[in-house]
Amino acid sequence: MIYPIVAYGNPILKKEAEEIHENEDVSALIKDMFSTMDHASGVGLAAPQINQGVRLFVIDSSLMLDEDDEEKGIRRAFINPIILDEYGDHFGFEEGCLSIPEVRAEIIRPEKLTIEYYDENWNLREEEFSGMTARVIQHEYDHLEGILFIDYLKGLKKRLVQSKLIEVSKGKVPTDYRMIYPLR
Repeated sequence: MIYPIVAYGNPILKKEAEEIHENEDVSALIKDMFSTMDHASGVGLAAPQINQGVRLFVIDSSLMLDEDDEEKGIRRAFINPIILDEYGDHFGFEEGCLSIPEVRAEIIRPEKLTIEYYDENWNLREEEFSGMTARVIQHEYDHLEGILFIDYLKGLKKRLVQSKLIEVSKGKVPTDYRMIYPLR
């Protein structure tokens, strides 16, 4: 099943997501989230973005990499993740979001992280990620905390995107995927 994506302005995007009960069967939801992400040509999707207020996200960071990159991308689900540490050099990269189409901004994030999470088989894992994979994880993890990438913008940069955010919330921005708009 392909879910509609929740657009900017919906309160679920600003709420902290709830933990999933251990051993709850989320396999169908994970499969649907990957289908939804792929359909929307995304590299990550958090459950709040499909109106599910639970601590789950999926990523496919291989789509962010060139074939000559040393880093290998991953396609994986993260259940009840906890970022244990973020470290390394901070670097900027222009981020976007399926919930905020046509808005992009350079966001500064640490290059590495250590994360603890359950995989889709409820195996507890602790791993280190770096580069673009770490960035995609950080972006999707923020969704579970009720944080959007535009929340990192300050001053003039934030003011420059305000009119576009209003257009997004009213459904006046074209997308190739279905969306749920709060102010339509």
